[in-house]
Amino acid sequence: MDLDAYSHAHDAEWRRLDELSRQRRFDGRDADELIDGYQAGATQLSQITTAAGQAPQAARLSVLLSRARLRFTGAAADPVTQLSHYATRAVPAALYGIRYLSLAVMAIFIAIAAAYAVWVATNPDVVAAIGDYEQLRVYAEQEFVEYYRESSEGVFATQVFTNNAWIAAQCVAFGITGLWPAFVLFQNAQGVGISAGIMAEFDRLDVFFLSILPHGQLELYAVFVACAAGLRIFWAWVAPGARTRIQALAEDGRALFATVGGLVVALLVSGVIEGVVTRQEWPDVIRIGIGTVALVWFLWVQWGLGRRAALAGETGDLDPISRGARVVVAD
Repeated sequence: MDLDAYSHAHDAEWRRLDELSRQRRFDGRDADELIDGYQAGATQLSQITTAAGQAPQAARLSVLLSRARLRFTGAAADPVTQLSHYATRAVPAALYGIRYLSLAVMAIFIAIAAAYAVWVATNPDVVAAIGDYEQLRVYAEQEFVEYYRESSEGVFATQVFTNNAWIAAQCVAFGITGLWPAFVLFQNAQGVGISAGIMAEFDRLDVFFLSILPHGQLELYAVFVACAAGLRIFWAWVAPGARTRIQALAEDGRALFATVGGLVVALLVSGVIEGVVTRQEWPDVIRIGIGTVALVWFLWVQWGLGRRAALAGETGDLDPISRGARVVVAD
């Protein structure tokens, strides 16, 4: 679909729908025209989202439809319905909107971490510069594993969640700078890579992976999503497309709050896994399997539920007016 040509062909209809939705008083003819325009616009929005996903034209039409809907309904959803929509539609759609950016962030993280791990593990001078060799041996053979058992399960899970939530919050809050998410990504990748290199130096690389895989799969991916969410806000400011910068920041900013909801749950789950599962003397396949199931669940929310919500016209925008229009379109 050529979106520019499609938008141009229907521009007069959309402008008329906008005019009608702003009228204070209606006669019978105007009311009928508003409903007809709304129904036609809903069909057009469905066609746009099916063909191009979250295009600027879809965002514009969603706002027009939301205003029109409120003109002939004026009904607000009850809290239970709103919460259900937030959890099953808004959050997945917002996560789906940054799916490819999340994968790109993950690839960059892995590349940086692997480069540092190889650099440390293959250069004795680098190891010597990091710290005393015997102290590093103690770290690799004792402290790395003991870290996960230094506090009670509940306390440690809370500490982990708080720390990871703080990292994610920084990516989100300062994402508009474009620099801070990149710095957080690099800093964490560097730390993971250096730790892996030290463990490899003392032939404990297997312990490294067996210790971080139970919780690290979901934990790290949540950090990748947080960085992607922050970078999306930055890009909305730099390249808003057909939208104004204010409109782009407002719309993507509201979707960002939906992303945060998903991140809170993901980090809470990974914190519980790190505090409770990682320290157990269970078979590795069980501990890692639990972490894998948690990651698959989050990916299903992002890619499975998210795709379904996006095809229904959902973008994750938490504006109640826009939400009303998208719910009707989905029906």
